[in-house]
Amino acid sequence: MNQHLRPENIPFIDIAAQRRRIGPAVDEAVARVLAHCQFINGPEVTALESALAAFCGAKHVVTCASGTDALVMVLMAKGVGPGDAVLCPSFTFCATGEAVAITGGTPVFCDVDEATFNIDAASFKRGIATAKRLGLKPRGVIPVDLFGQSADHDEVFAIAAAEGMFVLDDAAQGFGASYKGRRLGGMGIITATSFFPAKPLGCYGDGGAIFTDDAAFAEVLRSIRVHGQGSDKYDNVRLGLTGRLDTIQAAVLIEKLKIFDDEIAARNKVAERYAQGLGNVVTVPRLAERHSSVWAQYTIRLPQGTDRDAFAAALKAQGVPTAIYYPKSMHQQTAYKNYPVADGGLAVSERLSSDVISLPMHAYLDEASQDRVIQAVRGFFGA
Repeated sequence: MNQHLRPENIPFIDIAAQRRRIGPAVDEAVARVLAHCQFINGPEVTALESALAAFCGAKHVVTCASGTDALVMVLMAKGVGPGDAVLCPSFTFCATGEAVAITGGTPVFCDVDEATFNIDAASFKRGIATAKRLGLKPRGVIPVDLFGQSADHDEVFAIAAAEGMFVLDDAAQGFGASYKGRRLGGMGIITATSFFPAKPLGCYGDGGAIFTDDAAFAEVLRSIRVHGQGSDKYDNVRLGLTGRLDTIQAAVLIEKLKIFDDEIAARNKVAERYAQGLGNVVTVPRLAERHSSVWAQYTIRLPQGTDRDAFAAALKAQGVPTAIYYPKSMHQQTAYKNYPVADGGLAVSERLSSDVISLPMHAYLDEASQDRVIQAVRGFFGA
């Protein structure tokens, strides 16, 4: 009876608002693809790769079918297989460890930093020792730029270099962010990203990309992307997969990339207002010095003892959606619980999985909606 009195729901991620802004340009871009009918490896794919390289400063960009394919393709190019350990944080989406397992390697899960949610250097070092103790060869590490903020790449790279390990940056949530003044993808580290629709830079389906400054490595990736083909498509020189980005998705991304800087600035304004309005009632995310974020998620931590389900329900009743990334860290999930974890355990990851919750975050969240979110959170705590 009182349904008309319920507050309008705030979108958690508002792809429709972005579409209202650039819909005609995207429609025209897609129409051009429909007219030329080059749906696989059409001219827009090459154009997008050039635009992405210019955006972040990478020398070579290889687009692909998804963020997971991006990770798998790099690991295949590196020859990861049985007996190889690749270290990765446990508090992240499963694709990071999944890619290692798919290629035959062993993911070794490390803990994360309590403040930034990114891989913890001390746990990374312990994870290397764990791998060696188990008779595995530490081949690589996949730091994740979680929720949009860059990992500490200098620290990770130094530890990896001392052990002769490669670094693959999983920037599925962080593309567009910067580390010490340089954009992710353009730092000379092999970087993978995702263009899943909910990402800060997302297409209208699945998509991904790999960034590298190594021309020879980029050529190997392009071969893997198309069944491992060589100079002749019927002379396949290595194992590969079907990892191409559709031309239509490339056309969409070209248009979205044109407004990406503007959207990143808008996301940061939302994050600043959230931090000012919520910093004294919950633990708000903290940016490390000389790091920027694209705020793929705005993830807070609730005070100890808070009933997270009750908190989510209270906000939902006021039209404020929430989401939990991630209610289980990877080492707690059924498919991954038998893989090794770094000596000393993953206590921080387990704590985060029990108390994090994410609030609406996108470039089109107006101040009135931001205020509704802030008031709903503060109201729950009687603040």
